[in-house]
Amino acid sequence: MNLPNKLSLSRLIITPIMMFFYLASFIPFGKTIAVGLFIIGAFTDFLDGYIARKYNLVTDMGKFLDPIADKLLVTSALILVTVDGTIIAPFGAIALAIFVGRDLTVDMLRQVASSKGKVIAADKLGKYKTFSQDIALPLLMLYSYFLTLSLSGTFMIIFMWVSYSFLILATLLTIISLVNYLVKNRAVFTENK
Repeated sequence: MNLPNKLSLSRLIITPIMMFFYLASFIPFGKTIAVGLFIIGAFTDFLDGYIARKYNLVTDMGKFLDPIADKLLVTSALILVTVDGTIIAPFGAIALAIFVGRDLTVDMLRQVASSKGKVIAADKLGKYKTFSQDIALPLLMLYSYFLTLSLSGTFMIIFMWVSYSFLILATLLTIISLVNYLVKNRAVFTENK
C-alpha cells in the first residue's frame, strides 16, 4: 500500500475517532480535539491527491478509497453539527441532503460514463466545493464548542454568521458543481455506447 492510500485509509480511521471526541461530553475539550482531527483529515485529502499525482502513485485502490474517505469525513461532520442543533433546523438537514445527493449523483454519473469507456475527472468547482466544506465544518464544530461554554455577545454572533456563511457558500458551490457536472457530461446520457 503506497503513501497516498495510507493517507486515505488514515482518514477512514480518523472519522469515527473524530465523532467519538465530538460526542464525548465527558472529555474536556473533546469538541476541540474533534475539530483538530477534522482538519488533519481534510489535510490528508489534499496531501494524498498531491502525492499521488506528483509521484505517479495513482492506483485503483486509491481511486476507491479516496472518495469514500472524503465523503465519510465531510458527511459525518455535517451530521454531527446538524444533530446537535448547531445548525438551525431544518437547514442542516437540507445541506446534508444536498451534499449527499450531489455526491451520489456525481458517483453514478461517473459509473455510467465508465461503463461507456469515458472518464469524468474532478473539476475546479468540485475542488472549491470541497475547500469551502473543509472551512465551514470545523468552524461549525468550533461554534458548537463555544456554545457549550455559554459564550455570548458580539464575538459569538460574528462567529456564528461567519460559520453559517461558509456553510451557505459550500452548499451553493455543491449545487453549482452538480449542475456543472451534469451539463458538461450530458453526452453520457445518450443511448449510444
